[in-house]
Amino acid sequence: MDPVIIVGAGPVGLTLALALARQEVPSVVLDEGPGKDEQRSARTVVLREDTAALMVRLAGFPVSEAGFRWAGWRSMRRKQVMQQITFGDDEPAPLHIAQHVLTAALRDAIAGERLIKVAVENRLDSIEQEKAGVTAHTRGPKGTWWRGSYLIGCDGPRSTVRKLQDVRFAGRTAVERHAVAALRTELPWPGEALLHRMPPWRMSGHSAGEVTGRPLADGVWRLDWLLPPGKDLVTPDLLVAHVRETLAGWSGGSTPPYELLDTGVHTVHHRLARRWRVGRVFLAGDAAHLLGALGAQGLDEGLRDADNLAWKLALAWHHGPHEALLDSYQVERRAIVAARLRAADQSLPLLRAGGGLRSVVPGSARGHDALLTDGHLGRGPLGTPGAYTDSPLTPRRAESAAEVATEVGAPVVDVRVTAEDGSFVQLRDRLGRGALLVLLIAPGTGVWERKHWMTAGIMPRLAAAVTALPHPAELLVAEAYPGAAAHTVLLIRPDGHLVTALSGVRPADLYQAAEATLGRSLSTTEATAGTS
Repeated sequence: MDPVIIVGAGPVGLTLALALARQEVPSVVLDEGPGKDEQRSARTVVLREDTAALMVRLAGFPVSEAGFRWAGWRSMRRKQVMQQITFGDDEPAPLHIAQHVLTAALRDAIAGERLIKVAVENRLDSIEQEKAGVTAHTRGPKGTWWRGSYLIGCDGPRSTVRKLQDVRFAGRTAVERHAVAALRTELPWPGEALLHRMPPWRMSGHSAGEVTGRPLADGVWRLDWLLPPGKDLVTPDLLVAHVRETLAGWSGGSTPPYELLDTGVHTVHHRLARRWRVGRVFLAGDAAHLLGALGAQGLDEGLRDADNLAWKLALAWHHGPHEALLDSYQVERRAIVAARLRAADQSLPLLRAGGGLRSVVPGSARGHDALLTDGHLGRGPLGTPGAYTDSPLTPRRAESAAEVATEVGAPVVDVRVTAEDGSFVQLRDRLGRGALLVLLIAPGTGVWERKHWMTAGIMPRLAAAVTALPHPAELLVAEAYPGAAAHTVLLIRPDGHLVTALSGVRPADLYQAAEATLGRSLSTTEATAGTS
């Protein structure tokens, strides 16, 4: 079968290629550039715990060493600290990393991957679809024809793939603008990110009175100044004035030594593609959506696109068309991003105008800062990773359904589990391999060798039920899971979202849930089996 064609060699395209390779699916990555990325210290991304773990799993990349996990967060208004958070086990710190560092690590991982071909200096200019596959043509020094099974556009906001498929990209332009600087210095709050609204010092022109500071590795900080509406030119002299005034304000009146590494102007757009699938062509990342007025989590959502799509494409590539499963990519991911965009669009006018917030959040300024903090930290209505609650892959609720702390469709908690070989691993380490995961909650099993308890109690019946599932599945055991009673059985998708939780071993209910997760009904499967 032909490889998957991935257009775009940014973090989303490279992540998708690696995710497919882990499931034995070959791909060709069309890179219109020379295969190297410009080093921009002021272009950074914030990853939440599960997307940072995805990078470790796929690229073997120690992101915690290359990036920086914040010690805490503080929200300030004038001279007053409005909110202060210390990160720990209860609330893991976000990971802040320069995008070119992340991309370089993904490229290094791909360099040794036999199933991935990166074609540099290949700019897409046409796509032809047939029932059996896709043909793409590229121009440039190495331009040629490419044949693929599917094609995914990960080619950014100006996506050629999206335009060739005549997909509308509705939304708002220039929702916000920020002046950005990356610099090396020492600030009074080592390792803490902060949002400072209405700072007490006078800011040079072209500032709306809000500055954000986010620490990076090696003593580097990214500073963002919210700019007022309009298209006023941000000159280098003005940006340096912002740097000096802000550092002096935070340091008690005198500007501390600093090294300016990079500057820029970041313009935020809010856009959402009308369709994310056109036959065998899909959109992902910035080609499908633009968001990020609060914080720097736009890429985080793009990586979730890749994680969601990879296992579905892999199943279709290995086992033939699964149209309902492939359609679910657009339904699930577009709904999540649309909800975040709606929340931001509804909140921003209130947050920026400074008035009328009492009707939304009690506490005026304090509620205002809490909403902004949620947006920056990826939590609350403005940032929490969405759940696929209304997904077409959600099974009907069985009589044996059990309640756990994770709602159906939400990402599972990363607990320690015992794998089939008897080793102790984290649950996230078993994701992304294309298999379903069946997790039994069995307190006390950690003190026994697996070879002993695999033949005891309910395990033989559960193992037989897992073997009989319509898709490969791995049986795992955990001492505990939040909100789960003993002998609860969890069915988990390859991308780490909960399918269902059952009370005890229920082979029929487990099978039905697995069928729904694959986009197939039990009756369809039985009918197919009867005619084969």
